Amino acid sequence: MIAIVFAFALGGTGSPSKIKPVAPGHGPLTLATTPDSYLGLYPAGAPGSAAGVTAFTAATGIKLSLVPYYSGWFEPFQAGFAKSVAGDGAVPLVQINPTGISLAAIASGRYDSYLRTYAQAITAYRHPVILSFGHEMNGDWYSWGYKKTSPAVFVAAWRHIVTLFRHQAVDNVTWMWTVNIIDDPHYGRIPSPAQWWPGRSYVTWVGIDGYYYHSSTMFTSLFGPTIAAVREITHDPILIAETAAVPAADQPAKIADLFAGVRLYELLGFVWFDVARSYDWQVNSRMAFAAFRRGAEAYQGPAT
Repeated sequence: MIAIVFAFALGGTGSPSKIKPVAPGHGPLTLATTPDSYLGLYPAGAPGSAAGVTAFTAATGIKLSLVPYYSGWFEPFQAGFAKSVAGDGAVPLVQINPTGISLAAIASGRYDSYLRTYAQAITAYRHPVILSFGHEMNGDWYSWGYKKTSPAVFVAAWRHIVTLFRHQAVDNVTWMWTVNIIDDPHYGRIPSPAQWWPGRSYVTWVGIDGYYYHSSTMFTSLFGPTIAAVREITHDPILIAETAAVPAADQPAKIADLFAGVRLYELLGFVWFDVARSYDWQVNSRMAFAAFRRGAEAYQGPAT
């Protein structure tokens, strides 16, 4: 089956890689999957600085369990940043963005040298790492996404990366396949992610990204349809991998709604995107920080 997928995905683009599939491992660095365990924050400036994490902890008293950063293709694994957040008890979550890179070339092995170096750096780190490649691929805003790269090529690239890491005997990676919500209040209707699914043996967790733009939006309408679509594919643990609310949406209420939604659907937790870009997603009031404190009190700490 794997050979068929690779041949279909790479037809006319060169010979597929000769790396053979390897069964997933179950090493000592597997992360816990207890619901309501993980609370993360993406701070502005990461991975160059973890100051945003320090400021959030000072304002809320919460010790985060996940801290993500976004990594361009060819960027090395940021071991220094990973060690910094791990020292505070958090797990680094790396979103690898192959902007402008041919996914067919990744699947054919053209970038294996880079990937091996990356795998070796993660092995040397010796602590848990969550890796996500090409997030929100069912949206059409990234070069690896819908209408720009075929789902079959995306699947071939994903499988190739995971297989290469397994050949390198990397046992401290949790593979998170991250999709965009399918009923998006900003982008409209987004394709169901099923056609981008790499297969059960290539994925550890599922991530879902979605944002609150309006005060009327609730967790069940924002994430519920996508959770249902994912559950038709897999029963892997789900993390809300990227979310936030604009101030006009009533941040304190939406933070409470996130905690309640995670509990209702028995998800792993969520990651708040605490950055001001085209929209201001940063936690901006004492009431919002207090909502985080109240929600976190009911959480169970993850274990490795």
